[in-house]
Amino acid sequence: MDEDQGPSQIAPQSAPRRSIGDRLHGIKKTFLTREGLLGDYDYAFLFRPNIPFMRKRRQASPFFGLNDKLPVFLALILGFQHALAMLAGLITPPLILSGPGGVNFGLDLQQYLVSTALIVSGILSMIQITRFHIYGTPYYIGTGLISVVGVSFTVIPVAQGAFTQMYANGFCPVGEDGTRLPCPDAYGALLGTAAVAALIEVVIAFIPPRIMLRIFPPLVTGPTVMLIGINLIESGFKNWLGGSGPCSDATHTAFFDKCPDITAPHALPWGSPEYLGLGFSVFITIILCERFGSPIMKSTSVIIGLLTGIIIAAAMGYFSRSGIDQAPVASFIWVHTFKLSVYGPLVLPLIAVFIICACEAIGDITASCDVSRLEVDGAIYETRIQGGVLADGLNGILAALGTMTPMTTFAQNNGVIALTRCANRTAGYCCCLFLILMGIFAKFAAALVAIPSAVLGGMTTFLFTSVAVSGIAIICRGTPFTRRNRFILTAGLALGYGATLVPGYFDKVFTYSGGNRSLRGFLDAISLVLETGFAVTALVTIILNLTLPEEEIEETEEAVEGSGSTLDGRTPNHHSIDNDKLA
Repeated sequence: MDEDQGPSQIAPQSAPRRSIGDRLHGIKKTFLTREGLLGDYDYAFLFRPNIPFMRKRRQASPFFGLNDKLPVFLALILGFQHALAMLAGLITPPLILSGPGGVNFGLDLQQYLVSTALIVSGILSMIQITRFHIYGTPYYIGTGLISVVGVSFTVIPVAQGAFTQMYANGFCPVGEDGTRLPCPDAYGALLGTAAVAALIEVVIAFIPPRIMLRIFPPLVTGPTVMLIGINLIESGFKNWLGGSGPCSDATHTAFFDKCPDITAPHALPWGSPEYLGLGFSVFITIILCERFGSPIMKSTSVIIGLLTGIIIAAAMGYFSRSGIDQAPVASFIWVHTFKLSVYGPLVLPLIAVFIICACEAIGDITASCDVSRLEVDGAIYETRIQGGVLADGLNGILAALGTMTPMTTFAQNNGVIALTRCANRTAGYCCCLFLILMGIFAKFAAALVAIPSAVLGGMTTFLFTSVAVSGIAIICRGTPFTRRNRFILTAGLALGYGATLVPGYFDKVFTYSGGNRSLRGFLDAISLVLETGFAVTALVTIILNLTLPEEEIEETEEAVEGSGSTLDGRTPNHHSIDNDKLA
């Protein structure tokens, strides 16, 4: 039974019909009484800093379960907190993929994609939070928890590799001086291919979770997630030092002697100490928030750090207002559209992306159940897993049709639930509302696009490293370090690290230059997969994990050590959060 004592299934049970008068009375009590608006919650708890020698609060705050009554004001505050916790992770992928490290869009398209990321995230999160029962079947769409949806980081290295390939093979235009020109067709190819590849996650949703975890255990997902983060850190650190575009290359034209280019306000050469200091202002603020901040500051520390860097950069003259002034007041999905197509070489890598997204979703949903005080085993838990993965796959298709790259369930909000002791879905709906409003207000997106690269780099480096640490946590929580498992990790990481550190190692293997476009596309697909470090690691670890037998000594040790109880005398819980990512 769920600990909030509410119905485990979201579908309403039989109850007396409420009259219009009863409903109006309920609305009046919610919005026109102190109990409905404020309740008796200790709001000071959310804002009380953790200062040394300050008297600590002894009484715990009340826990709001899945279906408990939540005061309106508290729901708005916690919803806004959830939205802020997601914000940094939401804006980072569109900024990277639409910028110099991606398809080189202008400011108008970059602003549009940031706005769209916020709007699509809010809409698709409602699907996960609501949870729909598929009529006549035992299947669901959605988890019924605060399982918010955001743009997946997993697609960034795959997309960047594909864009590099597109510029090299003539799919995208290049200037006479070798500068990459804007390529909306490449972005449309990414969206179209993602919409097709997302079907694999829809299929995976109907596989029993226990079978799926047998194929993709923490031994596979852990090193894969870790390498995704490691791959992304390079982009974040380049931005920290001034930018990840042409100005960071050893050879570039005079126009990019300074970052982001010589026309930018207060432009400096790549690697200047001023840029390093701007990034550190963000990084140090995040650390200070974690040490001294109140609960609401800890869960939004990345955004507070970003805001600190923005204020310093604005005071020093690094901002340009032109993009903000020219931006429209409002925006929405499909204000700009892209020609959808399927790019053959991207199919296999994006299938791998959606398989990884499904594995991450299982871990995130398990973590959400745990912090929401719901069961993490049994039939109801498995329907939440099935519904969450199915919604994840459908959201991938809907996101592509909404001009946004693949989306997946976010883990950041599990930390907010644990800190605030609120797992109520009303707060989740308020979060969705704030995200949609932020996206519609286009000036807000324009301000985010105008953030200097060094400030953004200080934030994204921290975020990307947290992804790598999440992978390490998955390995440590769900993988015993036996000789067999160490061997599998070594073999997988050897090739994965190699492909990550030397991404062009496979360029000379296939030298075909004939006119057969199908063969060329197939060879490009193989090259793209094998030059993507996390895809290589996932492939190797899956094969070895399924083929290498368990050693007899290991089985004996496990029988002696694991069959009884753990060191503290408790029976081990095999349904614990093995696949959880760090919030």
